[in-house]
Amino acid sequence: MQRPKRPGAVVFARPPASVEVLPLAQAFVLDPHAQLLKRAAKGDRAAAGALVAAVSPRLWRLAWRMLRDQTEAEDVVQEALIRLWSRLARWRFGEARVETWLYRVTTNLCLDRLRKSGRFVDEDAAPEGADPSACAETVLIAEEARTLVDAAITALPDRQRAAILLSHFEGLAAAQVGEVLDCSVEAVESLLSRARRALRASLEPQREALGALIDLEMVA
Repeated sequence: MQRPKRPGAVVFARPPASVEVLPLAQAFVLDPHAQLLKRAAKGDRAAAGALVAAVSPRLWRLAWRMLRDQTEAEDVVQEALIRLWSRLARWRFGEARVETWLYRVTTNLCLDRLRKSGRFVDEDAAPEGADPSACAETVLIAEEARTLVDAAITALPDRQRAAILLSHFEGLAAAQVGEVLDCSVEAVESLLSRARRALRASLEPQREALGALIDLEMVA
């Protein structure tokens, strides 16, 4: 089975044409998407489309890695963007980065789906070093090293998995990951530390054979 590709363009609900926003000049320096959001809030459809195009691929990638289901990932991204549009009238520029807020909503939506479907794995319920071979869908992916890493990440407890994905795959700093997961930097570092220990335990038997093919930096 091949890794599913990101879906094509999806038509998202257009934001309200007229809303009040509280712009801060500094916000546009700190948040590269703030200007697009401000224009979208005024009914600029091109800006709304550009914003969707800019954030959707990363949100979809995060949702797919969390849920391992293409349709669910699409639904989560759609819902996250709808929630963004619904907040435009109350959005306070400079208080939250657009992408960080969307990562938080996307992550929470994924965790909610995992809980409701009975797939949620709590940190204290899963043994460290869970066997990555248990994820049959991932094991079918062609590249052996990537398969092993993906499967080991999938086997992590959900918040640990989210922390690893946000930090190592999406490039967020610990403070940003804390904003997304609604926890302190210290808690993020604890999640990452526990996740790395679990990944090391899962991947150690294969590291000698696969060597540099396994992302050693991620599990260091």
